[in-house]
Amino acid sequence: MLRRPWRALLFLAGWLFTAIGVVGIILPGLPGTVFLILAAWCFARSSPRFEWWLIHHPRFGPPVRRWRERGAIEPRIKAVAIGSMALSWAIVWLTAPPVAIAVSGLCLALSALYVATRPNA
Repeated sequence: MLRRPWRALLFLAGWLFTAIGVVGIILPGLPGTVFLILAAWCFARSSPRFEWWLIHHPRFGPPVRRWRERGAIEPRIKAVAIGSMALSWAIVWLTAPPVAIAVSGLCLALSALYVATRPNA
């Protein structure tokens, strides 16, 4: 069991990630599912009650459960995530020095590859 200050910090982080995840579900371009998965991880270590609530929530729970069970991502979500990464890199390409372009391009390409190779939900 984690010490009390760490549990409190993880509990607060869980709620922060939940809030960002909810906004991400509402706004296009912000990947809400990733933040809900992070929230579930934080709650699993700080509050089993809120972990249960998040996992069994009718709107927020299914993508978190699919990720935990099979590492699966919906094809539409994959497309949004990879598209967001491409847009981010395009902005970096237009505004950053060459080293930042190369480093961010490599990181984003590897991240996109990871997302693309996950099973479909």
